[in-house]
Amino acid sequence: MIARSLLAALVALSTPIAAQPDLDSLYRIWQDPSRPDSIRVKAYLDRIWNGYLYSMPDSAIALAEALQDYAREHDYPMAAGSGYNIQGVAHANQSNYARAMECYEKALAIRREIGDRQGTALSLNNIGIVYSDQGDLPRALDYYTQALKIQEEIGNRRGMAMALNNIGLLINDQSEAERAMDHYERALAIYEELGDERGAAQTLGNLGIVLFGQKKYARALESYEKALVMQEELGDRYGQANALGNISLVHDELGDHTSALAYYEKALPIFEELADKEGIAASLNNMGSIYLKQGTKSLALKYCLEGLALAREIDVLAQQQSGCQCLYDAYKAIGDDAKALEYHEQMVVLKDSLFNEENTKKITQLEMQYEFDKKEAATQAEQEKKDAVAAQELSRQKVVRNGFMGGFVLVALFAVVFLTQRNRIGKEKKRSEELLLNILPEEVAEELKLKGEAEAKLIDQVTVLFTDFKGFTAMSERLSPKELVKDLHECFSAFDNICEKYGIEKIKTIGDAYMAAGGLPTPNTTHAMDVIEAALEMRDFIAEGKARKIAAGLPYFEIRIGIHTGPVVAGIVGVKKFSYDIWGDTVNTASRMESSGDVGQVNLSEATYEIVKHLPGLTFTPRGKVQAKGKGEMEMYFVERTELLKE
Repeated sequence: MIARSLLAALVALSTPIAAQPDLDSLYRIWQDPSRPDSIRVKAYLDRIWNGYLYSMPDSAIALAEALQDYAREHDYPMAAGSGYNIQGVAHANQSNYARAMECYEKALAIRREIGDRQGTALSLNNIGIVYSDQGDLPRALDYYTQALKIQEEIGNRRGMAMALNNIGLLINDQSEAERAMDHYERALAIYEELGDERGAAQTLGNLGIVLFGQKKYARALESYEKALVMQEELGDRYGQANALGNISLVHDELGDHTSALAYYEKALPIFEELADKEGIAASLNNMGSIYLKQGTKSLALKYCLEGLALAREIDVLAQQQSGCQCLYDAYKAIGDDAKALEYHEQMVVLKDSLFNEENTKKITQLEMQYEFDKKEAATQAEQEKKDAVAAQELSRQKVVRNGFMGGFVLVALFAVVFLTQRNRIGKEKKRSEELLLNILPEEVAEELKLKGEAEAKLIDQVTVLFTDFKGFTAMSERLSPKELVKDLHECFSAFDNICEKYGIEKIKTIGDAYMAAGGLPTPNTTHAMDVIEAALEMRDFIAEGKARKIAAGLPYFEIRIGIHTGPVVAGIVGVKKFSYDIWGDTVNTASRMESSGDVGQVNLSEATYEIVKHLPGLTFTPRGKVQAKGKGEMEMYFVERTELLKE
């Protein structure tokens, strides 16, 4: 099916307008150094948004990289956040969800750090879109709701319309068409009031999806055709391709297979031009189904085999299921029962996978929301006692009524049932405890369980570590998303084990960056040395991996590590999905130590150096004063193990 989310994320600082802007004028503003940074960046973003993002996504990515260079040179983090956001939208439109999520998370981190609430809301919205596309609807709704709340607080009507649209998509996916329609109509009214043709076109497309689901085909076709006209005027190639595909679906349902095929033949080249692999796979599968309805079985097989192969390449289960359904029907039509059965079995497995994946996500969300609540645990324990008493009473009555032997059997049966129940509850409680300790330090988890909340604390001296991979972008271009995530998982799992070994606390990952800290939540006097030992071991792990990859002729990671010591505020973020985090200038400075370091080196700030300089086993290389972004010149030191230098 082509019918899917048509709403692309807005770029912060960009203002889509009704008519196509003069791209040359925007470029002249961008090139004019006499203008303020904010004006130049806004013009540049509008140029990418209106001229490239939805027609030439690869060019949009390259232009965004130039914007990030500008942001670094002019110390303008808002522009860097917008650059990452543009790249995320472009990657998402090409169905490269791993790269999109990486860019969106980097944008979100920057925007939160500088207090850009509108940008934060937009990044939350974009992350929600990725989760929605991957089928994680509960998490998508969580991010959309966070975004809508911020947009309402700051009075950003365009942002409110975007959030309403995306929430409407989720509601419609859950078969609540009328509620979804209400959200879309509210969003459309805002876009029309603002004169935002792009937003209005996207919302019309979403209205068409609801109407199509209600089998109101004439009204759905009207919405899709209006959207198509507006998207053609805007030069929105991505929107055009989706509108054409959706119009095809309507004609197919109405039995006009010739028209349906003609619209798919217009949509497919645009999807190919945009490198939107999910759109290509959906088009191929749907075209194959139409050829089968027309009796052209050979073309049906050709298109559906190509669609299934592409869906497997990008690991989109819904399109894999669609391809298997088409091939089952095609092979059945030509009398090849063995092949038909093969694809039917694959189709059933895929359907089960989709169902189980969704259930697993929902169960995990419920566990995280309720299992950490002490009152719920106490209630469960109390109920368990009542059940045991009731079971004993029931057993006694059975013994009296049915005699000794029958009663003995029933008592044994109830004993087994309740022992099994108790063991199950015990296992669930243990799993809940493990989940909680997996995301929170033990001391904080105990406080949360005891009080129902955990207070933020100022800790006078903590040593913070940041890592970042060099070559991550290059690797992501050479590896599939699965291979890239596998390599990243291997590295971060090793880092987790190293942190546990040295008693330091992992804080979080941000894309390909890893953050940890020593000396919290319980302060200690060994935090600086603990973190340095961990950093050197992380560095060595990556170096060993690099050597293996080079020997095998594979792409490899290299790493920079930065360390700084100082005060932080530490506490829990969120009320449902808890996250232990730290804040303060110490965190920013540690990040600067990483970005100011060299590949294969552990870079220390002067504050950390002063703590460990007299400790045995370490040797330091003074770097003098090094320019750190946003900090000016700072004294820095490379650190090594003494024994390594003697070898």
